[in-house]
Amino acid sequence: MRALRIAAAGMSAQQMRVEVISNNLANMNTTGYNARRAEFADLHYQQLSRPGTINASDGTVLPTGVQLGLGVRASAISVMLSQGSLAQTGGDLDVAIEGDGYLEVTLPSGLSAYTRDGGLKLTGDGQIVTSDGYPVVPDITIPRDTRSISINAEGEIYGYFSDQVDAQLLGQFTLAGFTNAKGLEAIGSNLFVETPASGPSVVTTPGEDGLGVLRQGYLEDSSVDPVREVTDLIEAQRGYELNSKVITAADQMLSAMVQLR
Repeated sequence: MRALRIAAAGMSAQQMRVEVISNNLANMNTTGYNARRAEFADLHYQQLSRPGTINASDGTVLPTGVQLGLGVRASAISVMLSQGSLAQTGGDLDVAIEGDGYLEVTLPSGLSAYTRDGGLKLTGDGQIVTSDGYPVVPDITIPRDTRSISINAEGEIYGYFSDQVDAQLLGQFTLAGFTNAKGLEAIGSNLFVETPASGPSVVTTPGEDGLGVLRQGYLEDSSVDPVREVTDLIEAQRGYELNSKVITAADQMLSAMVQLR
């Protein structure tokens, strides 16, 4: 009774889809979060009668054959790369990336990670870090006597001081781009690390090589569409219920077969 295993595979697939949707909804207010989508592929087929086989009885060629599918499997959970809306915060160190690109940070292990979460902070020494304390690359330090800072679209940071009329250039942010950004590995805390699928990072000035620009005083909202996610959730729930009905029907068929006398 292959229907039992096929329907079980269908239920597992719909369960994974619900899990992806629930993660999207849980992160609907996460800065810079991109929604994920579960993708599926059909499983192996049993070739009971291959297309093009010659019919032994009269020599004709079978036009379609008999191919029995064995269910479904998850093929990928893909990131839907899309620009979230920019929410104005007014924070001096809040920077949103308008366009493609990622800010590079240094992990405690010394490896590089990448993020679109521009809610930056200062340490006690004036170093610019993420909310989790990871230093932003390149290393930029804001002097203690800085009255205010300004960040332009190209990522240049200017500091204003009480005893100076003109602003002083303190450093410049860079952005990293990837050939296949969907191939980045998410490690949590709004961070990604590069993989062979993503290709190596290309670091450049904001606004160059097809990368976006920075907007000071803004943060990028999550790109999750709650209405779409709830609609997909209902669809996944119905798919799960239908596959469970197949299991119930197959069980009834098995019961009827066992009771034959």
